[in-house]
This record gives sequence, C-alpha cells and structure tokens, in this order.
Amino acid sequence: MTDILNLALIQTRTPANPADALEHVRPLIMQAASNGAQFILLPECANLMEARKEQKALVVTTEAEDVFIRGVRELAQSLRVEILIGSAIIRSGIDARAANRSLLINARGDITARYDKIHLFDADTPDGRAYRESATMRPGENAVVAQTPWGSLGLTICYDVRFSHLYRTLAKSGAKMIAVCAAFTVPTGKAHWEVLLRARAIETGCFVLAPAQGGLHEDGRTTYGHSMVIAPWGEVIARLDHDRPAVLEASIDFSEVTRARQALPSLQHDREFRVL
Repeated sequence: MTDILNLALIQTRTPANPADALEHVRPLIMQAASNGAQFILLPECANLMEARKEQKALVVTTEAEDVFIRGVRELAQSLRVEILIGSAIIRSGIDARAANRSLLINARGDITARYDKIHLFDADTPDGRAYRESATMRPGENAVVAQTPWGSLGLTICYDVRFSHLYRTLAKSGAKMIAVCAAFTVPTGKAHWEVLLRARAIETGCFVLAPAQGGLHEDGRTTYGHSMVIAPWGEVIARLDHDRPAVLEASIDFSEVTRARQALPSLQHDREFRVL
C-alpha cells in the first residue's frame, strides 16, 4: 500500500438510459486512464439521469442486466484501473422502488463493494422544483467502508453529505478518503456544495473526492457540476469551475491524513452528553 494515489474524477451529463450513458462516459474513462489515473470515480446516477417515473421504469434493470455496469466492469479490466460507479439506479429486488447504489470495481472487473444511498432527497428547492426520491428509491441501511489497494474508502452519495455523523462514523471505522458522488441541484450547489465538502474533510481528516453531474439533462433537471477534491486540512486541491463533462485529475498523499489528524485529533475526543 503506497502513500501516493493518482486519481481522476469524471464529471458527466448523463443521458436517460444506460446504453447512451456508457457511450457518454467511455471516452472520459479512457482519457483518465491514458493520463495515468489508477482510480477513477464517476458521479451519482452515472448509468441514467431520468426523474420521470414512467420513463425510468422502462430502462431500470437489475445490476446483472445493466449494460452500463457491464461496460464499466469491462473497461476496468481492460484498462487495469479501479473504478467507482458513484451510483447506478437499479432494481432493488426488494420492492418496486429502485436502489441508488455505489459499486466499487477492481482492476479485474470484479465488484468488491456496494453501498445503497441511506439519505434520500425529499425537498422543495429554491428554484421551485419538488424532489421526492423516496417515492421511487429504496433507502439503504448500512454504511460502507471499502478496501482499495491504496487505503480504506468511505462510500456516500449526494444528500448524505448533509449528515455529518455518517462521515465521522466512516472516518472512525478506518476511512482515509471518502467519496461524495453527487447530482446536486444548482441552487443548493451554489449555496452549499463546497462548504459541505470542506467541512466533511476537516472534521474527519479524510480526503473528500466529489465527482458530480453537471448541466441540463434530458428529463429537464439541471445539475451543478463543479467536481472537486478536498485535502484533509480542508483546502481544495483540484476543482472544475463549470458544469460540462470533463476529467479532473489529482494526486493525493495519504501522509496528509496522518498529519491532519495529529494536528487536530478530534476523532479521539468524543464524549457522551445529555440534552437538557
């Protein structure tokens, strides 16, 4: 296990079905791998961006049947890179609702970790749109710290970033880096995206890796983009200042995790308390 990791965040404007989504992301993954990325991260809803219930029902399949997942596994194997599908929308197999699931794929093309989004986005945003993820998505129940060749990775998705106790738990469970794979709305992105990401890095002493969807999608939604990498001390070390599809490259040094946690050892200072 080495201290240095070359990684790439893929910012996408994902189409409304898995086949087109694969063709959209394939050249970006290949570009990242050709530039030396060992670990490539995709955003939330990487296999399809479709909020309309009837249209979504026509294209959502099982994990095994999804052509996007199969295609990314083949790319990981052929390019010899590890890839995180920030999330794929797939049939949960439990009820009619889908799962919003992160999938970690190793360089052999094997799925080594799965995480279903715990916190679902049910909100009315300042732009007048109403979001009800719980109507079509089934929430997950378990936090996940996945093992990679470079260290432990906490898996989170989008709205999870607003729940700081999840991130503290991941860090105390061994995570040195945490993925925040997202499809943030534009109003909340402008107001909160960078602030929340930097806060999660500072309070955990982790690298925060945040690949995002960006731009106007086929279902009429607009997402914020602005993918970024945050160091454990809270500084932004790589960012995209736009919402267009792109590759964001960064090199991270895990010795920074040790230095940040030694300087501010707050993960060791939890105390029990009561509210009066």
